[in-house]
Amino acid sequence: MTINQTAIFIHYLHQLKKIVQKISQHQNDNPALLQQSLHTDMLPLIAQIRTATNFSLRTCCPLANRERITFENQDETYAGLEQQITETIGYLQNIAHTDFQNPPEKIQDQAGTQSLELPAAEYLHFYALPNFFFHLSMVYAIARNAGVPLGKADFDGYHSYPDGFSFVSR
Repeated sequence: MTINQTAIFIHYLHQLKKIVQKISQHQNDNPALLQQSLHTDMLPLIAQIRTATNFSLRTCCPLANRERITFENQDETYAGLEQQITETIGYLQNIAHTDFQNPPEKIQDQAGTQSLELPAAEYLHFYALPNFFFHLSMVYAIARNAGVPLGKADFDGYHSYPDGFSFVSR
């Protein structure tokens, strides 16, 4: 089985970067929103952005038989987050497709307090991708809840709607 998921991660990391830029513009670079969450027991926006970004590496590195790395930095600003995303995209773009041709039989990871050891395909499809999209969705939800003007096109890069469009009649 050939597993190369860098393309899906790269696409959605580009979308995440655009979302972070929109948040930054809407917030006039005010970092206060970075500490907001949807609920008091959920991760704040900054952690959701970093976790989504890190999940791409957490997934692709072991599938390509590489050590897991991260480009997380200490800069807790929109610029710092953009830098982490940019460096992550650059790293993923440099993983050769052939590196995914012989993934390990099992991938070990941690799901909260639960240790995991899953076959590569199960790890990718049932654990890693859903978690990546969960955290990406939380970024979108926190930003929308704070009034950042985002739409489905910002999330997936494919949808298009006219300005002011809404599925909900007002």
